[in-house]
Parts: sequence; C-alpha cells; structure tokens
Amino acid sequence: MDWIELGLQFGLPAALLLIGLIVGRILERRHYASIRLREAQLADVLVFCTRYPPDVLTPHRASLVAGSVVISSDHFKTFVAGLRNLLGGRFRGYETLMERARREAVLRVKEEARRQGAKLVIGLRFETTQISGRATPCMEVLAYGTALRPRLPPQAARPLA
Repeated sequence: MDWIELGLQFGLPAALLLIGLIVGRILERRHYASIRLREAQLADVLVFCTRYPPDVLTPHRASLVAGSVVISSDHFKTFVAGLRNLLGGRFRGYETLMERARREAVLRVKEEARRQGAKLVIGLRFETTQISGRATPCMEVLAYGTALRPRLPPQAARPLA
C-alpha cells in the first residue's frame, strides 16, 4: 500500500509534467512552423521602428495598424520557472514564449497592413501586459504602427472614358 501511495504522490505529478513537456514542445514547434511560413508569405510588407518614412516615399496615406496576441506558458515551463526562481538564472522557456508572441504580433500587424493595401509600416512599437493566472501565467503582446499606402496619382484616379 505504501508503494502505491508513493507512486501516486510522485508518479502522477511526474507523469503530468512529462505530458506537459511533450505536448508543449509539439505545440511550440507547430507554432514556430506557422510563424516561419507566414513570415515568408508576408516578406513584401516591410516593418520599421523608425519614426519617419524614407524620403523617396512622399505620396502616401497613413493609418494605424495593430496586432495583438495572448500567449500562455505550459505547465512544464511554469514548473521549471518556479525552480529557476528559487535558484536564479535566465528563464529560457519564457524567452522563447516572448519571442513567439512578438513575432506573432508583428505578423498580425503585417496582415492588417496588407488588408489595407499598405506595403510599409513605420513606427512599430510593442506593449506587453502580464495576465496573471493561478495555474499558468499568460501575457499579451500588442504591436502597433503606422501603415503607409501609396496615394494614387491624379491621372490613375480618374475613370477611363
């Protein structure tokens, strides 16, 4: 009876952590594959942190574009982060979480810019918010910037007779 209780007390949490590790890695790999694919598809939409557009791009219309993503940690990363908190050091698991969230938010900015007909986003900025959960910490990353759409020349705007 003692072995069964010991197995339940230590084996079940260990099994849950192992499942969290495996499922978390599978989902993370899938997300990275999706990010890489969409980054290649949206490579023509350029994003810059600069405040002003290049001088060669004078005629344009501007609009605000934003992309937001909420991402959470898996239980294994949360467990390891708890141990890291006791021992000190870098939270590598959370660093990859933040990287995925930032890249996803930028992709959503690019998608919004493309929907509006823009090929350039300037003034890209990030805002992050921690969403505290009891079991699993979550965070929101908001990316926003100014999408620049080319203004049509007057002769192109007129309908043909």
